[in-house]
Amino acid sequence: MRRLAKELDTGPASLYVYVAGTTELHAAILDELLGEVEVPEPADVPLEEDGAGWEPRLIGLLNSYTLLLFRYPGLARSALVARPSGPHYLDLIERMLALLAEGGVAADRAAWGVDLLLQHATATAAEQTDREASPVAEEEWQAVRHAVHGVDPARHPHIRAASSRLLSGTPEARFTWSFRALLHGIRHTPVPPDGPSQD
Repeated sequence: MRRLAKELDTGPASLYVYVAGTTELHAAILDELLGEVEVPEPADVPLEEDGAGWEPRLIGLLNSYTLLLFRYPGLARSALVARPSGPHYLDLIERMLALLAEGGVAADRAAWGVDLLLQHATATAAEQTDREASPVAEEEWQAVRHAVHGVDPARHPHIRAASSRLLSGTPEARFTWSFRALLHGIRHTPVPPDGPSQD
């Protein structure tokens, strides 16, 4: 808050008239940036077997959200705890719920699914931006690669058998796959009986 106050040529105390603290400030900044999240139009995505393009559009929206967080590493980390509630955040949730409804996802599953999808995207962005900022990132990656490929096949036969696949794929391909896997689970996993209320 002090740094922002200095940039605005004011005292930190005057900022507290507008926000309660750093977390609320980050939530407000995040909400403003969420206005940049793009939803691919139906004409921009191929139709699925069932004739619907809702899933690629939702994945496109989630990728847009995640790439936004990649551009602002500090914001990606704070988004893990920030609770935005502004108009752009509500627009994002509305678009996600509409796309899930278009895909025939039950309303209770969609309600919980939105949270799961955004948590996954946010955590991935925060983890990735921390990793990219690390001065030893390449050394750490090489150590993981060495450990996976150098396992004792008698002790870790499954890791040995999957070693070439465990670290395969581009980040984009893995990320898109993770959203597809989550969406499949959301569509087919009922919420517990004491799940979302109807209020």
